Amino acid sequence: MSDHGMPAVDNPVPFLRFGPRPDRTTYEGWQEFRKTRGLFVPVKKIALAEYRLMSPRKKSLHDLHRAATHVNMRMLETPMSVGVTDLMRSRIQNNAMRFGPGTLDGLMINGGGYQGKTETACLTAAEFEDDWRELFEQYRSHSLDAVPGTRDLISPIAYCQTPVKATPIGLCEAILDFYGAPYGKNLRGMIRNVRESIKAHATTVLMIDDITRLKMHREDDQDTLDLIRGLMDLDVTLVLIGVNIPRSGLLREGWHDPRTKQWVYAPLKKGKSYNPDASTQTERRFDLINLDPFDYSTAAGMEAFIQHLIGIENQIRLFNTGPGTLSEGDMPEYLYRRTHGIVGLLRRLAEDGLVKAMESGLEDLTTELFDEVPINLGNIPGKENERDAEAGEIPDIDTSPQSKRKPRPTKKARNKVYDDPGTPPAVGE
Repeated sequence: MSDHGMPAVDNPVPFLRFGPRPDRTTYEGWQEFRKTRGLFVPVKKIALAEYRLMSPRKKSLHDLHRAATHVNMRMLETPMSVGVTDLMRSRIQNNAMRFGPGTLDGLMINGGGYQGKTETACLTAAEFEDDWRELFEQYRSHSLDAVPGTRDLISPIAYCQTPVKATPIGLCEAILDFYGAPYGKNLRGMIRNVRESIKAHATTVLMIDDITRLKMHREDDQDTLDLIRGLMDLDVTLVLIGVNIPRSGLLREGWHDPRTKQWVYAPLKKGKSYNPDASTQTERRFDLINLDPFDYSTAAGMEAFIQHLIGIENQIRLFNTGPGTLSEGDMPEYLYRRTHGIVGLLRRLAEDGLVKAMESGLEDLTTELFDEVPINLGNIPGKENERDAEAGEIPDIDTSPQSKRKPRPTKKARNKVYDDPGTPPAVGE
């Protein structure tokens, strides 16, 4: 996205949000997210001399736009997120175009807390929905007709979060809340409404986040898992997102097929599931893909991390920074030690550091400034400020500024700075 100049001061300020952020767990919120993602326009880069010629009012607006730019930095692709995006895109696209009968293969996205799993999955799903809607606009004769007397809410993607206390009723409520559909009088009625809602809204992908909140030692958790697997009969691609899925017990009843490299679940036994057709279900298959942090132990991993830092540099609007601010000298080693290569923590540290750099007048990022910025994992909000530490949603790592080991020399970043930080080079390129 190219930079644009500041708007006329008499116009409404376009870079501030009025109202709450979109709630992706509802149809309306998801559509707002899909349509507005990537629309933010960063402030134009200017020299300090030009800034000093501005009137106080223009300076104030420019500083406000700079602050908004820093907290709305574009999410950068990494070699790890590219792998997730490619597999997810191909899986949901292939399933959406499949004509033959049979259960559709699902996908599990695994990784630690703050690795960007949810954002990567949501952005990939939103891109698919854009393409899917555009395709059906070209072939409207094949589109579904609206039901008379109702709103035409075609929803190719449905996104919900697993409740902290997972139960079949709670999961059904989360799915029905997305569509704004009635709950029903009992669990069987809820399941019927879920099935009807997915079909009526032509949903092709059902995304369930925070799936590892299912601890699998409670009876309700096992019932909820049976319900999730039953949903695969609804002709949707099931995408499950969670922290440390292999150790969560979620795969306890499955096995890894070395031929297909997929996790396979046996058919559910009759009477064990709330799905009345459980006894006729075929085996369920899931691809499990990891979204890992950067690896700083290899030359290729170091280079990838440095290129990611260069992508962040391109979005900084401080007057005393430039190429190499984050990617040269001891800074890459410092930033990796503080964040352990976790992109969410790196973003948090950078955002707080940029605020401090502007407020102090330093207009630069240094290790001394970052030393004053704590990373308080318990203070990073999630939905309704709820994160389940027991499910691994808060990583157990040391983010203190003090180094406990002697820093090793880092590879100096190459001089090439990429114009589009959203498409970094391949590892080892």
